[in-house]
Amino acid sequence: MKKTGFIVASLAGLLMAGTAYAQTTIKIGVMNDRSGIYADITGEGSAVAAQMAAEDFGTDKGITVEVVSADHQNKPDVGSNIARQWYDTENVDVIADVPTSSVALAVNDITREKNKIFLNSGAATSDLTGSKCSPNTVHWTYDTWALANGTGGAMVAAGGKTWFFVTADYAFGHALERDTSAVVTANGGEVLGAVRTPFPGTDFSSFLLQAQSSGAQVIGLANAGGDTINSIKQASEFGITQGGQALAGLLMFVNDVHALGLDVAQGLVLTESFYWDLNDQTREWSARFEEKTGKKPSMIQAGVYGAVTHYLKAVEAAGSKDPEAVMAKMKEMPTDDPLFGQGVVRADGRKVHDMYLFRVKKPEDSQGPWDLYETVATIPAENAFRPLADGGCPLVQ
Repeated sequence: MKKTGFIVASLAGLLMAGTAYAQTTIKIGVMNDRSGIYADITGEGSAVAAQMAAEDFGTDKGITVEVVSADHQNKPDVGSNIARQWYDTENVDVIADVPTSSVALAVNDITREKNKIFLNSGAATSDLTGSKCSPNTVHWTYDTWALANGTGGAMVAAGGKTWFFVTADYAFGHALERDTSAVVTANGGEVLGAVRTPFPGTDFSSFLLQAQSSGAQVIGLANAGGDTINSIKQASEFGITQGGQALAGLLMFVNDVHALGLDVAQGLVLTESFYWDLNDQTREWSARFEEKTGKKPSMIQAGVYGAVTHYLKAVEAAGSKDPEAVMAKMKEMPTDDPLFGQGVVRADGRKVHDMYLFRVKKPEDSQGPWDLYETVATIPAENAFRPLADGGCPLVQ
């Protein structure tokens, strides 16, 4: 476990009499993959994003913020042990990020048991706001339903009616395959088959050859991070797309495209909730992030910033860090930050905002190493996420 060494302390809050509430100390634990296939899109960058949120929140509100971090190694047992240690002995109030859906579902349960708060940005499974929803969890950034309806819906509309899935064999991959299959069939398409791949993996050749032999028009990659990068590289080596089949990267990040290069990634359609070059505010924040990390932020890292920002505003509004009071304020108050704009946190914990359908640029159209996307469509917030009544969340009346 690593302490980032960052503390925002408000001496003014200690000295001022008659303030709305006494000095409040908040400890935020950023838990993610710091050494494996998701380290680039989460890792230390997510801890930096949490620090930036605390800095930007300010030092004049009587609130002290400490950020610590740990590596869950993409293992539910490791993540569970860290969560219990943080909550039971290290006075952590909030856990943020947590990519890898199997780990996030475990942390979701422990957070509810300990009556703390979980700000999920990294995990994708839509079950976090469906059958596994919790009054203690907010799911920021994206989920498998949003990805399926964005990328999957666009591919079907463009004529990709038959699909074969290459699916990471754990909770995230299963949920993404499930949600995308539902979109495909609802729009008159057909799923010809699927193959489950070990997580994490390096050699996808046999699985891609099965997908190729299926004759499906679209090969849906229900994986992420290094698994997606390796899948696309190997599909290119086999000439799969030259044979007329299309690849659907159902969860891709700007960092993945940067790693692949435009020669390989050009033309891919993908769905994200954030891109550094969307507007002046995203460009300004991303420039500050790049100064600290040496790279542009992923949407997960941006989501950590947005979620922590809204949490700290809710602590201020509630006048305490009591989890029930803070969660009530998080759902009562509209969200508003420079990266995601205005939105809401619904009763099921789903944070709702616009999503974007992007196409990866051709090399000749790019103006620089991170100029990677062109916007195909903006998916408005009311259409971007699963309708509240359809998720099966017990919290929804």
